[in-house]
Amino acid sequence: MKEEITSIQMLGLKLPTDPRWVNIAEKSIDDILIDHAFCEQKAASTGISLIVRYSDLTKLVNEVTPLVAEEWGHFRRVLKEMAKRGVSLGRPRKDDYVIGLQSYMIKGNSQGLLLEKLLVSALIEARSCERFRLLSLYCADESLRGFYHEFMVSEAGHYRMFIDLAKEYYPEDQVKKRWQEWLVIEADVLAGLELRGDRVH
Repeated sequence: MKEEITSIQMLGLKLPTDPRWVNIAEKSIDDILIDHAFCEQKAASTGISLIVRYSDLTKLVNEVTPLVAEEWGHFRRVLKEMAKRGVSLGRPRKDDYVIGLQSYMIKGNSQGLLLEKLLVSALIEARSCERFRLLSLYCADESLRGFYHEFMVSEAGHYRMFIDLAKEYYPEDQVKKRWQEWLVIEADVLAGLELRGDRVH
């Protein structure tokens, strides 16, 4: 429990994942892998969208381009793990967590929209990191513990990158203030969702 509190504090998240989630997820690990694959695909797509929308921001393009390649590599890696287990991808799934976060984005001010996009991306990466850490520690399948440890480390780096990019293009005080607001929003969104073992978020 002490380790989990430390992990939450490092990521800044206000609400830890319900400890029952890992046990529930283990019972539907095929579904977790499918959802994970779609999460990686969506992360790559989000990165491409940022590059296209903000192609004049050199640092953003230079930072996000490798992330797109890494996320797509992760997508392929999860597909490979699924193939080993005889699991097919199927149709995309609705992500109520991400939809919930996006509903709070301030969209009227185009100048501030990039900040919203970067901070929401950071939140998604932070929550993924926290959940992958739980799987890496407590999943009964030893091979998946190592599998998810690597993803946990990667997501932590992505979370940090999005925060750093926000500080690159906006005043640090503004970023910190809005980030704290987002952390409260994220906790509320998560608390309002059904605890499901077939979703990463």
